[in-house]
Amino acid sequence: MKRMSTKRMWREAGAGYLFLSPTLFVLLLFIIGPILFAIFLAFHKVQLLGTTSFEFVGLDNFKRMADDTRAKIALWNTLKYVIIVVPFQTILALVLAATLNAGLKGQKFFRIVYFLPTLTSSAVLTLIFMWMYNQNGLINHVLKAVGLPTYNWIGDPDVALNAIMIMNIWATAPYFMVIYLAALQDVPDSLYEAAELDGASAWQKFWHITVPYLRPVTSFVVIMGLIGTFQLFDQSYIFSSGSGGPNNSTLTVVLLIYQYAFKTLGTMGYAAALAFALAILIFIATLLQRKLSKEESLY
Repeated sequence: MKRMSTKRMWREAGAGYLFLSPTLFVLLLFIIGPILFAIFLAFHKVQLLGTTSFEFVGLDNFKRMADDTRAKIALWNTLKYVIIVVPFQTILALVLAATLNAGLKGQKFFRIVYFLPTLTSSAVLTLIFMWMYNQNGLINHVLKAVGLPTYNWIGDPDVALNAIMIMNIWATAPYFMVIYLAALQDVPDSLYEAAELDGASAWQKFWHITVPYLRPVTSFVVIMGLIGTFQLFDQSYIFSSGSGGPNNSTLTVVLLIYQYAFKTLGTMGYAAALAFALAILIFIATLLQRKLSKEESLY
């Protein structure tokens, strides 16, 4: 009887793995395989054009980062971008969601309007903003009309990264707004009714009921924001035509990885080491955020 039970268990497990095999194959080929290969490349000097060669160099690629000025600039730009964009996009998303959940007239129309930037291709959105950021573009015309100073949004090193930040906050906040909006539907009305009976203002209800109740969702939004902002590439690439300019002001870690991997011969291994270091940095930032929020799961 025990043998029959064991045999049946193995048969059921085999059938399960057989059904899982297409998914496992895709994961191995397109996710796990490339990750392992990138880790392998990080410890080698790689030549892929012409004669393919892999020379083991140990930790040399990682040591090189300490002397790489452009890597330090890219890291600083990326950290500055993350520190500014994540809080602003999170706060804006929460405010938009709370506003749309307040029962205002035409809220369905505004939900669609607010969400439109998320539906637009990142490349198309960047090109539209580049037109608006032009020295004779829409934004400078508006600033000039209200008596404010105009800027060279694309060509000024002091302004270029800020221009990308503004664009991304505007484009990504609606996505997180939808997540907040869904979570707000679960906040019990009885909490607001009790607070109203106690004489709480709209701000007090928002700060003492809505914000604490949405803390797990905020944790999720911040983690997703961290992962996304650390990987900034396409907007920076299009803004600077792939150079990270002007004067490396829009150079990010992912753009630098691209340049070393595909524009400079013999540095594919170093690019893989940078990618590996970025993955570790994102992992550490995510762990710190989870620890600070004291939330291990959404619900």
